[in-house]
Amino acid sequence: MDVVEAALDDLQLQVEETNSLLIRDREAPVQVINSHGAFQSFDDDRRIYHLQKSLQWMEEKISSLQSDNQENQDLLIKCISGGIGSFDGTPMAASVMYKCLLLWRSSEGESTANFDRIMHAMYSAIVVGEKSSTVLSYWLANSSTLLLLLERTVKASRVEAGSISSPQSRIWTTLFGGISRGHHSSVQTPGISILNGQMVGLKDTKLVKIEPDYPALIYSKQQLVAFIGKIYGMIRDNLKGEISPFIASCIEAPKTTYASLVQGSRSQLCTATQPTLVGHWKSIVKILNDYLKTLRENSVSPYLVRKLFKQIFSFINVQLFNSLLLQRECCSLSNCKFVKLGLAELDQWCYDATDEYAASCWEELEHTRQAIGFLPIIPETPDISLKEIENELCQDLNIQQLYRISTMYYDDNDPESTASSKIISSMKTRMAEDDSDDVNNIDGSFLLGDDISIPFSEDDISKYMTLMVREIDISNVDPPLIRRNTEFVFLLQPSE
Repeated sequence: MDVVEAALDDLQLQVEETNSLLIRDREAPVQVINSHGAFQSFDDDRRIYHLQKSLQWMEEKISSLQSDNQENQDLLIKCISGGIGSFDGTPMAASVMYKCLLLWRSSEGESTANFDRIMHAMYSAIVVGEKSSTVLSYWLANSSTLLLLLERTVKASRVEAGSISSPQSRIWTTLFGGISRGHHSSVQTPGISILNGQMVGLKDTKLVKIEPDYPALIYSKQQLVAFIGKIYGMIRDNLKGEISPFIASCIEAPKTTYASLVQGSRSQLCTATQPTLVGHWKSIVKILNDYLKTLRENSVSPYLVRKLFKQIFSFINVQLFNSLLLQRECCSLSNCKFVKLGLAELDQWCYDATDEYAASCWEELEHTRQAIGFLPIIPETPDISLKEIENELCQDLNIQQLYRISTMYYDDNDPESTASSKIISSMKTRMAEDDSDDVNNIDGSFLLGDDISIPFSEDDISKYMTLMVREIDISNVDPPLIRRNTEFVFLLQPSE
């Protein structure tokens, strides 16, 4: 469409030049007008007439193209908004959007309307479905895949480097911003500005990273990364919100089960009281499984899934460990056994989820695991040294945290059982050496903080997300809105 507009501009310029020439000739001396004016005027008028007819044709053509483009955009938005799933692990909506943008040469001029409409539709979808893990997972998968398709510009393995300057490649060069004419991208919606970049075919390709030469490309990719981060944060916060009520019940064992935990034998604990004790923990595991299933069904990258669950386990660790530091009843021997049962449930979940989706999640519970492992040892090994505690039992805990746990520990059956005075004295001495004179400080400086950052960048996505760029099999698109429309027949055609 921009090519047509350029031609229209040229015709308009010719009309103006002809009018100027006509005015100049009519103001010439009378003798020139008498000898040549009639013929010159006739030729000029005829030229103007033909140029005006050409302009009219161009305007009609532009109007027709604009109408067709609007219809195609509407069809694309309707298709991708309906949830078209994945094929062989590749989100279909991202692939379809990418190929449509290539075909339409969306932004050879200043406008990025096609891409802006796509982004506007994506933003609208996540606002409506902000509490739906299915909706958010769908758009997380497709937006991250679209970013990769745009960022990892591809080059056909059969094409030599010098052929990038071919007319076809120049079209792709100006696809997202008209680099060859020096235009800037413009943002027309609250969504995101589109990219300037180089793109070539999809089939039999190898990925080639091309550094951006244009500010709009850098800006647009940053905006798309921000959109991905927004969806990721929404999923993470929703998951935290769902498990938080259960974590509160997992921090301290129910009062009615204290006797079972303290007095019951190991076999009785496993067969009689364990199902009751781990009920809330199992609720957390069920929520984790539901989210994992949804993320996998929508083909969200395992890299992003690992990041998500790693932050969730870190959140669980913060809640459990801080409760040990602040609530004395959480430091009882019976409560240690209760928390151990719950940690075993989470350990089993990590094993079932496999390293592909849960790698390093278990390590995020290190503070709680070390504290729970240390508390029962306090009365059993009164001669243990502070150095042994720090180097062998609680490598991740600082001296303030160790001191608080040690001083709040108690045995439900033996109230006299406490940490040895030798250990407590050693801890006080260490804190004094570290300029921590106020050993009873409760200002929260020893508490863990929850990580609410987005734990990946644009470079991380490009580096760690694996993407197999495959030829689209349009027969797998369902609903079949696109494959039934002749405007999208290009999706059925293999790349050369």
